[in-house]
Amino acid sequence: MVKRLFDIVVSLILLVIFSPFLIIFGFLIWKQDFYSPFYVAPRVGKNETTFNMIKFRSMVVNADKSGIDSTSASDSRITPLGSFIRKYKIDELPNFFNILKGEMSFVGPRPNVKRETDLYTSDEKQLLTVCPGITDFSSIVFSDEGDILDGSSDPDLDYNQLIRPWKSRLGIFYINNRSIWMDIQLMLLTTVAIISKSKSLGSINKILVKYSANEQLIFVSLRDHPLSPHPPPGADIIVSSRD
Repeated sequence: MVKRLFDIVVSLILLVIFSPFLIIFGFLIWKQDFYSPFYVAPRVGKNETTFNMIKFRSMVVNADKSGIDSTSASDSRITPLGSFIRKYKIDELPNFFNILKGEMSFVGPRPNVKRETDLYTSDEKQLLTVCPGITDFSSIVFSDEGDILDGSSDPDLDYNQLIRPWKSRLGIFYINNRSIWMDIQLMLLTTVAIISKSKSLGSINKILVKYSANEQLIFVSLRDHPLSPHPPPGADIIVSSRD
């Protein structure tokens, strides 16, 4: 109840503050090709219900028809303006409307496409017991997801091998330790990460240590070593196919 009230009040305040940006970037995106500046796509939310997530469109029209869900930094579908708004998280400002509707929260596991959630293990199903969010631990730790997948011949498979295992574990860790204070910290650290990711990761590390997170999770979240394929939580083998 407190979290929901917090989401409503803060989203209303931020919508007022950022309304000029919503108008300006909405116009600039529309001016590129005279199509809607918004990207509305189905995502799986709490209790496995589907909702329409609203974002600023950072890709060319009908980009989702390619069948590729994971995006690399050099993805040819991303527009020049799209690269800018993705870098500074401006594309996620319309998510505030999803928060007002109760479909999302400020903090929680990022909502995923059904094609991905259908692959979830029983352990990962925990991620669908709470409201998805704009940010969480993994949003900061893997804010460079596009760079990780850059040059990949199969970004969806690489996502499932390199990112999903730790993204899911961080999401489960958040669910097991969540509080309003943790939400406020993660919201602030998301802003800090735009300016200095290293400082934000340092703070994330301290939180994980404080709450006795798994040592391997703490090690990976520092992001000072290359990622290697790993099984998702609740599985013993590395994902070899997304089908």
